[in-house]
Amino acid sequence: MRTSPPRSVLDAFGAVAEPELLDGGQGRTWRSGGIVLKPVDNEAEAVWRADVLATLPVSEAFRVPSPIRTVEGAWTAGGWEATKMLPGTTDSKRWNEAIEVGAAFHAALADLPRPDFLTTRDDWWSKADQDSWNLDLLPDDPSIRELAAARLPVELPHQLVHGDLLGNVLYEPGLPPAIIDWPPYWRPVSWSAAVIAVDAMCWNGATETVLDQWAHLAAWPQMTLRALMYRMITEQYAGRREPYPAYLPVIEAVLRRCG
Repeated sequence: MRTSPPRSVLDAFGAVAEPELLDGGQGRTWRSGGIVLKPVDNEAEAVWRADVLATLPVSEAFRVPSPIRTVEGAWTAGGWEATKMLPGTTDSKRWNEAIEVGAAFHAALADLPRPDFLTTRDDWWSKADQDSWNLDLLPDDPSIRELAAARLPVELPHQLVHGDLLGNVLYEPGLPPAIIDWPPYWRPVSWSAAVIAVDAMCWNGATETVLDQWAHLAAWPQMTLRALMYRMITEQYAGRREPYPAYLPVIEAVLRRCG
């Protein structure tokens, strides 16, 4: 059963309408009128993200959700956070547009310092991300081990990026794309694009030409290796023993471009 935000949380954010469960958002995101509410997994991250989004300059290239303070001025209440509802729908077939809007978003973040909570964040995704960049890691799974063996050291600038863009961009006619559900990572910008490309191939019908289309991005073959490892290792932390069959042709395509 999905747990909706309690009345105390709705009151704190000034939400009046009965909450409705939204599609996506891992089945935990709710709407009350023009307010979107979701549980807070990491308090420091939620507060930091709200501070950033609230002060990010308005852009003609992208939109972001405006965080909502409680009636007492806080960014969270009772383990929940809230933002204003943005018009638009997701479309995971628009991977090239996701990469393009991601580039604009990341340019706006380029000067922000690395937040401290990234050092202690300990969820499946964060651990998989660290593993995929650890050159000393030798995974037990032979498919992931083959990817790991093809990695080389990479010297690229790291900055704040969005780690899961493809399904988290809203498109609305007449408006710039909107970026939602931002999980921040401290990685090269081209890594974020590589995650989009890998996701597009594994789950959304993209052919391997997407890898060639964006091959001009920095250290692209190495970024695609790490992006694919990141996704596959996350599944292992989630308890899956064998890789999804959808990963296998993507592994071959990525490795062919690392020769």
